[in-house]
Amino acid sequence: MDKLRAMRLFVRLADLGSFTRVAEQTNASKSLISKEIGRLEADLGARLLHRSTRNVQLTHVGEGYLQRTREILAKLDDADGFVQDLQQNLRGKLKINAPMSLGVTDLSGMFADFMQANPDIELDIHLGDENIDLVEQGFDLGFRASSRPIDSNYVGKPLTKFSYKVCASPSYLEQHSAITLPKDLIDHNCFIYSYFQGKNIWPIEDGVEVKGNLRVNNTLFMMAALKQGLGLAFLPDFVCQQAIDNGEIIEILPQSKKPMLTLYALYPARHFVPAKLVQCIDYLQQWFAEKNQAQSTFNLNKQKVPR
Repeated sequence: MDKLRAMRLFVRLADLGSFTRVAEQTNASKSLISKEIGRLEADLGARLLHRSTRNVQLTHVGEGYLQRTREILAKLDDADGFVQDLQQNLRGKLKINAPMSLGVTDLSGMFADFMQANPDIELDIHLGDENIDLVEQGFDLGFRASSRPIDSNYVGKPLTKFSYKVCASPSYLEQHSAITLPKDLIDHNCFIYSYFQGKNIWPIEDGVEVKGNLRVNNTLFMMAALKQGLGLAFLPDFVCQQAIDNGEIIEILPQSKKPMLTLYALYPARHFVPAKLVQCIDYLQQWFAEKNQAQSTFNLNKQKVPR
C-alpha cells in the first residue's frame, strides 16, 4: 500500500464527501479509491469513515486522524517546495528590521549587492534601534549586534564581529585632562546610548561607571556631537571607524580590554524556514566573510609598506 497516496485520498474524500467526486477529480475508479481507504483503515486498525450510498461521514477517530494527516501532508508539501525554491532564483518579499547606524553603514552596501545578485527579491527594510518583537511586527528577518547571548525565542546566525572603541575629537582631548586609564573616564563627559544593555556602565576592563550630559537613542546623532568636541563615546567600529581613519575623532584606551560585538541574523524559531530566507542568510554570511578577508589582506599589506 502507498500510504501517502492513501492519506491524500482520505483527505480529499473528507473534503468532498463523496467517492464519486473524488473519482472524477483523480481519474480513478470508485472501487479503487474504496480499496485504498479500506487498506488504510486495515493498516491503522480503526474505521475512519461511515459509508452510505450518498455520502461519507468521518468517525470520531477519522476526525482526529484527518487533522493530523493535514499537518503531515502540509509539511511534506513545504519540504518539496523548499527544495524546488533552492533550485531557482530567489524571489518574493522579505521584511527586514535592522539597527539604524548599521543599516546606513555596512548593511546598506551589503543589501545593494544582494539586490543586484537577486533582482526578483523585494526588500521591505525598517531601520530603528528599539528592540521589537519580530514575530508580532511581521518581520522575516532581524539584525541584532550584541555582546551577550541573544533571545532564545529566535534562531540566531552569527554573521561577523565588531570591536568597541572609546572615542573623542582632537579638540576635546586638547581642552580636557588626559585619559590614560579607564578610571580616568569618571571625570569626563561621556555620552550614553539609551539602548545600551550596560546602561551607564561601560564594559572596559572591570567596568567603569560614567556620566554625561547627553543620552540619545541613535549613535549617528551621538557621532555628530562627538565630532563637535562635546564629549566621549563608547561605540562599535562600524559607527566610528571611518571618522577615526579620517582623523575627525581619535580612539583612546586602545589597549584596554573591551567585549566583542557579534552581529546576528535573527528569525523566528520554526521547523520549516522559507527557502528565500535560508538563501538570504547564506548570502549574508558569505558577503561578510569576503569583506573580512579583504580587510585582513589590506591591513597586512599596509603593515608591509615601508615608512
